[in-house]
Parts: sequence; C-alpha cells; structure tokens
Amino acid sequence: MRRYQTDSIYIILIFVAIILMVGCEKPPEVEYPTVDRLTPGIFFDAKEERAVLPQGVELRKVYDKGIELTKESEGFVGKLYNDAASYCTIGYGHLIKLAPCDGNEPLEFRAGINVPRGTEILREDMGMAESGIMTLVKAELTDGQYAALCDFVFNIGVGNFRKSTLRKRVDARDYDRVPFEFRRWVFAGGKKLTGLAKRREKEIALFFEEIGVPRAIPPADVDLSPIDIRSGETGS
Repeated sequence: MRRYQTDSIYIILIFVAIILMVGCEKPPEVEYPTVDRLTPGIFFDAKEERAVLPQGVELRKVYDKGIELTKESEGFVGKLYNDAASYCTIGYGHLIKLAPCDGNEPLEFRAGINVPRGTEILREDMGMAESGIMTLVKAELTDGQYAALCDFVFNIGVGNFRKSTLRKRVDARDYDRVPFEFRRWVFAGGKKLTGLAKRREKEIALFFEEIGVPRAIPPADVDLSPIDIRSGETGS
C-alpha cells in the first residue's frame, strides 16, 4: 500500500514538473510585417482637443460613398502590421500605438479583424474628422463636399486643415480655386507621392460631384507651391 502511494506521489511530481517546464517555455516571437503606408494625419492631432459640437447638434456622419473613398485610399490589412514609420496599425489605417507591434496589443487585434469590423473602426475614427469639419467650416456643404473634406482631414489632420488656405477658400465659396488647393497636398516626408496625388483627385471629384469640377486655369495670384501633409501649410 505504501509503495503504491509512493509511486502515485512520484508520478504526480513528474507530471507537475512537466507542466512547470512547459509553462516556462518562452512563447515564440511573432514577426509583424512592415507595410509601406502612412499613418492617417488625424491620429497626430494629440494636442488638438476634439471639437465639441453645440448642445443639441448631432454629429453629421460621412455617407457611404465618402467612406468607400477613404477605404479605397487607406486599403485594408486584417492583421497587425507596422506602417512606414514603424507604428503598430491594423484595418483601414487604424493606429494602435506610436510604436512597433510587440504582441501586447488588445486581444481582438492580435487575433485579426475582418472587413466589417474594420469598417466599424474606420467610422469611429472618422468621427474626429467629422467633428473638425463641422466646427471649422462655416459654409453649407453638400454630402459630397462634406465627405471629401472629411477624407482630406482624415489624411492630413485637423490642425493642418485649421491653418489651410483650402479651408478659407471653401468658406468663401471660392470654388474655382478649391481644386488647386487640394492638389498642393501631395507631399509626405519631403517626397511627392503618387498615392496622395490620386487621393486628391478623388476628393476633388467627390467635392464637385453635384456642380462639376471647374476647368479654369490657375489665377495669377494662386499659390501652387506643394505642401507636406505632415508639416502642413506655413505662413497661413
């Protein structure tokens, strides 16, 4: 009987030791890919307080056509990745943190997300751009104009839009000059990017979808100098 008990204890001790050894094994390190994409400027507005709408005013949501423009421009990645600046990102450019992915991200993101969930997150993130446009632009906007400006702000940030000549042109309804202002914002990190140029043209088309894009040549007093989406417009 005693021998049986001793053998049982011995077996239990071996079993416990195996469990401890397995538990102490270091989990395999996960490598996260680097994708050549830019973090949306809206996430760099940490110093910008989110605009507070007047009491009783509801946030105007971007209509589906506008969301599709942003989705197409940002592209979708369902797994964690590091963007061009090594910032941990997922979905349609959703910034998780201003640091590389390291496995400590929320479980939902570590497991990956699908397109419907990515769209939900994008709509939540777009709220920062929507509130910015609603408080900064005084002119009445069509759905297309509103969506185009929200996509633009999502890309460059509220702070940069606040100081932009584009905002002044829109408020003044100086529409002949609006396309030229959009087209200035095609640089990032000192380089002209084809992706930004294409995005600006899509925004212009959406902005003018109900009234037609002006075909006027640039007026002599229009500043056509390029603007970097990270540093913004100077002297404004």
